Amino acid sequence: MPFRWKVAGTLLVVSSLAALGATAQTPTTPATVPPPETSKQPTLKEQAWSLLRSGAHSQKTDERATAVRVLSLLPSQPEAVSMARRALSDNKPQVRTAAAMSLGQLHSTSSIPQLKAALADKDVSVVLAAAHSLVLLHDPSAYEVYYAVLTGQRKSGPGLIAGQLDTLKDPKKVAVMGFEEGIGFIPFAGMGFSAVKAIMKDDSSPVRAAAARVLADDPDPNTAQQLAELAISDKSELVRTAAIEALARHGDPAFVDKIVPAMSDDKVTVRYTAAAAIVRLTAIAERRKRQRK
Repeated sequence: MPFRWKVAGTLLVVSSLAALGATAQTPTTPATVPPPETSKQPTLKEQAWSLLRSGAHSQKTDERATAVRVLSLLPSQPEAVSMARRALSDNKPQVRTAAAMSLGQLHSTSSIPQLKAALADKDVSVVLAAAHSLVLLHDPSAYEVYYAVLTGQRKSGPGLIAGQLDTLKDPKKVAVMGFEEGIGFIPFAGMGFSAVKAIMKDDSSPVRAAAARVLADDPDPNTAQQLAELAISDKSELVRTAAIEALARHGDPAFVDKIVPAMSDDKVTVRYTAAAAIVRLTAIAERRKRQRK
């Protein structure tokens, strides 16, 4: 075979092999298949909010009240405030009460106008819950309500709270307001058993006693005078004790002489409370005297 044929044949073989190698090294690109569309799953937080929103719109009163009540755990959430405000217009007093309570615990000062409006609610539970929240928000309009609870009339004139104070004599409703709702109507833990006995006797004194305690922070001097009178004249041991405690926390030594007769009260709780109050107020008077020197 001539030399040039060998060379040509060799080149042909090499060229063919190179072409085959290039073909083998060039993979074919498979067709792109789009992934199936999937809906985005809600986060745990979104699920929780969805549950709360659902509960707040439930057809069942207890579920709505519960959903609104637990909003108090969300003080930094604007939606919690909005939901509670809407619930103040619910047609069931249990839900309105829960809403009024939550707004106070949410520290929603922007809700003060709504809470003030709730003071005119036809249900006394809502009124008292709104008043309690207003106290938490340091709004003095709440003292009007507690004064009326304690004395049976408003500061500005006669008249009960929308004619609802008779409700406070219903032991079941008092129990709901004072214990289940946690509004704080039982003014001090040491009186718990006495308070329960009073409720069982169809007595509104636990609520009035709590009102007296709240009034300790009322700057109105007429309120302090009223407390001093109740401290020795009210028929309820709970109220007398609470009135004395309120005067002690009020911190005006001028009322020491008013409290002295209570140290002879026939109830030991009243006597001991009066003694402690006198010690406290006397110490305040002595401290002020030293400061004036």
